[in-house]
Amino acid sequence: MPDATPGEVLVMGAGTIGCFIGGSLAAAGVPVTFVGRPRMLDKLAAHGLTLTDIDGATRRLPAEKLRLCDQVPVGAGPSLVLLCVKSGATAAAAGELAFALPAGTTVVSLQNGISNSAAASQTGPSLNVRAGMVPYNVAEIGPGAFHRGTGGRLAAEDDAALRPWLPVFERAGVPLDLHADLLPVQWGKLMLNLNNSVNALSGLPLREELMLRGYRRCFASLIEEALDILKVAGIAPAQVAAVPAHRLVSLLRLPDWLFRIVAARMLRIDAKARSSMADDLALGRRTEIDSLSGEVVRLAQEHGLSAPRNARMVSLLEAWPQQPKRWTARQLQDALGL
Repeated sequence: MPDATPGEVLVMGAGTIGCFIGGSLAAAGVPVTFVGRPRMLDKLAAHGLTLTDIDGATRRLPAEKLRLCDQVPVGAGPSLVLLCVKSGATAAAAGELAFALPAGTTVVSLQNGISNSAAASQTGPSLNVRAGMVPYNVAEIGPGAFHRGTGGRLAAEDDAALRPWLPVFERAGVPLDLHADLLPVQWGKLMLNLNNSVNALSGLPLREELMLRGYRRCFASLIEEALDILKVAGIAPAQVAAVPAHRLVSLLRLPDWLFRIVAARMLRIDAKARSSMADDLALGRRTEIDSLSGEVVRLAQEHGLSAPRNARMVSLLEAWPQQPKRWTARQLQDALGL
């Protein structure tokens, strides 16, 4: 007999992550409300939701089965909110949730970076905000179609309100692990997300970019710089990828022919995968670079250090709308001083 559903879910931010995780839960029988922008809601209303993944699974939800809203519905009382907006919209989203929802409503921040849950708690102090982490890449591959191109398990801060949801997430194919201390896991994921800016500037699909040593050297240099700062800060990032971050630096610098052999597991990425930051650039939207390399820069400053390569990536992404271009591996290496 299927596990009982603890209640309803509200997805705050119907983007790639919100649609995939919320859609997976809805396909498993959970009542889910999607709150998003008209651009996305119109696609879902016209095409429904189609979810696919690297393991070959396909789930479809017809448009008439979707509950779509452009703001938190009046009188809503979800048992769980998945906060999936871009980092720059965190404060506004948390304020709307706090205004509309009962005090104590549990909100899990499934956002990039380190500071979003704290920002949401500050703006919405009546909410029970828990930090979360999404390990995998999800790409929008067509109107209403979302594809998970890599693997992994969701993670969140342990909380009594989340424990009844664990079998539900497992059944939905988006398993969730709870951690007493999520900060090492968040930093472990951020190490991997430092490639988002490299991928976005390359203009290439994720797997194709990782097959080129020049781009990998850029990625490795960003991780190496971050690891040096984390060591001073006394933070040991958790292993989120197939290898720990310090070994990943050496692995990324291998010649292409050897990398293909040694990193076969890491390269289990299909051709549809790309970074969300690449999508942001393509749509002319502000990127989340401040929540990725920007976090490294701020941590360095807190300890009287500098992070010039990550700071340079922040500058390149912020300047991109005025000077859009595809960066070759050589150009990007030169920009980072490699």
